[in-house]
Amino acid sequence: MLKTVSGSRIENLWDVSHADALSESDKLLYRSNLLGSDKRVTNYGGGNTSAKVMETDPLTGAQVEVLWVKGSGGDIGTMDKAGFSTLYMDKLTALKALYRGVAFEDEMVAYLPHCTFDLNPRAASIDTPLHAYVPKKHVDHVHPDAIIAIAAASNSQDLTRQIFGDSIGWLPWKKPGYELGLWLEDYCLKNPDAKGVVLESHGLFCWDDDAETCYATTLGTINQAIAWFEEQTAAIPAFGGKRHPTLPAAERRRIAAALMPAIRGMISADSHKVGHFDDQDTVLEFVGAADMPRLAALGTSCPDHFLRTKIRPLVVDFDPAAPDIDATLAGLAAMVDAYRADYTAYYQRCRHDDSPAIRDPNAVVYLVPGVGMITFAKDKATARISGEFYVNAI
Repeated sequence: MLKTVSGSRIENLWDVSHADALSESDKLLYRSNLLGSDKRVTNYGGGNTSAKVMETDPLTGAQVEVLWVKGSGGDIGTMDKAGFSTLYMDKLTALKALYRGVAFEDEMVAYLPHCTFDLNPRAASIDTPLHAYVPKKHVDHVHPDAIIAIAAASNSQDLTRQIFGDSIGWLPWKKPGYELGLWLEDYCLKNPDAKGVVLESHGLFCWDDDAETCYATTLGTINQAIAWFEEQTAAIPAFGGKRHPTLPAAERRRIAAALMPAIRGMISADSHKVGHFDDQDTVLEFVGAADMPRLAALGTSCPDHFLRTKIRPLVVDFDPAAPDIDATLAGLAAMVDAYRADYTAYYQRCRHDDSPAIRDPNAVVYLVPGVGMITFAKDKATARISGEFYVNAI
């Protein structure tokens, strides 16, 4: 039976008759694929899910508790069971005795392969401790748009309390890793009635001892945030209201077709690039808005976003009310050069002695008023996914 909600809420797609026939590990895959099927819940490759399952030890024949958790890489919406790492819970617990503190937390990653169950070749991710030490059987970690809007706000903690009360907690920003896993465990033990936490500038964790309830809690938390934002912003025009007209679809494609090869030629000196064009309604609303240039310059608010999109897009100087594509093309080289110089200066300001060398300084995302969004990457799939991430940011 499908349980649905209306309007902008995210649909609960859990099919009890299907899920009840699954093993616990298959039920984890089912839950993961459902969560990843809606990009408002988590972007491509983002988030991870887990279940603590009793399995037969291949060495002793005894029943042991095993953590099934999304491994490095992969996407919860499209993965299969080979995408999960499996680790002995008793060995993960034993790692606590080896932990030497925050200054040494990176060395804990090297211990994870020693905890592998049944010779599983899927490498465990850095998020493994975050799932292992939550004292519940099922854990969802996702990056929903509505939660990122809370998590990245300057008053994130106050907003979390205002919207969710005591049911969802809050933890300050901490780089994913071993220490954050211990923070989550400590929070759970001190707040046994809590259903999850918002991680500042990061995302959402929800948990339960029942797989379906964990899934429903994750969706319910996201939908609660969506409802709150809709109530707060009902009378406020998005992004400062509309400034630019939206051109007809055929004209949008004609302009994109003129811009894309020109941009690609300017940014492909060191590596080839493939472009992707997106003119969905969400994009058109943003690129035509009064506050778009100011908001775009601020940069994306979630680290998970700007890893794919760079910290900010390039806003193409184009006026759809008086379209002059030749003038825009003539000015493109200066726009691209200015972006590269700005990105290089940003890198120099923020680099440390052990930082990697500067990567490609060209923009990934190009916003064109009245037309849409163009993204460039090494291949079509990556260009499309980068665009999806910027839609999440919008």
